Amino acid sequence: MSAAFLYGLVVFSAIANSVWNALVKSAGDRTLTMVAIRTAGLLMGLAALPFVDWPAPESFKWLALTAAVMFGYYALLIRSYGLGDMSVVYPLARGIAPVLTTVAAFLIVGESLSTGQMLAVGLISLGLMALSFGAGAGGPAVGFALATGVSVAAYSFLGGLGVRAAGTVLGFQACLEIVTGAGMVGYALVARRATILAYARRYGAIGLLAGVLSVLGFLAFLLAARSLPLGPVVALRETSVIFGAMIGTLILKEGFGPRRIAASAMVVSGIALLAFLR
Repeated sequence: MSAAFLYGLVVFSAIANSVWNALVKSAGDRTLTMVAIRTAGLLMGLAALPFVDWPAPESFKWLALTAAVMFGYYALLIRSYGLGDMSVVYPLARGIAPVLTTVAAFLIVGESLSTGQMLAVGLISLGLMALSFGAGAGGPAVGFALATGVSVAAYSFLGGLGVRAAGTVLGFQACLEIVTGAGMVGYALVARRATILAYARRYGAIGLLAGVLSVLGFLAFLLAARSLPLGPVVALRETSVIFGAMIGTLILKEGFGPRRIAASAMVVSGIALLAFLR
């Protein structure tokens, strides 16, 4: 596959991520939409399992921890979209993770930060602060969005440890899709049984579409990351922040569009600088 095609996959991954988030934000029942998304992941994980390597037993504890944090992430994301605009919540949740990772590496691991890295963190932070004001960006919305970002950083870190211990990216991912999907389906059967059928008739297809976009977008990213330099791939994928702000402004008709798109561009620029410096 050519480099141009692989970079196209990264752009697809960014768009897919922002689109499925928009479908959750605009859904009449966000919880059951998330259940539908994870149901699609469950089905795709089961379909892939016979064709991928089985993860090593040493990775099972990381699989369980990653799944547990992801359940928290689903709950926080749903709550965030119930409180704030997508053009606020999505960039905040996506943008805080690289800042936390960089600061944690400095404080815990003892990594030194270059002038460029400190500039990148400052640029991201300014963008996040600019997103934290205006209608649709109240204190609770910002707080839950930042907590969502913390959960993204946490499950990314735990998932990275799991993949290393598993010895297989696709095998670990398939098992993770199965575990999280089964957990969400189980929750729906216990807590939302009375409304599942009505939701499935009216919105089930949209929820499953969002799930397919979620899984395919992540797999496209993994495929590109195997062959391309990681810095440009990470930077390009984070353009999803700008796509998310644009969807919130142009499609969901949220206010403060130019300012939020500009702030999202600052966040992406900072993330790109961090990615290239690493």
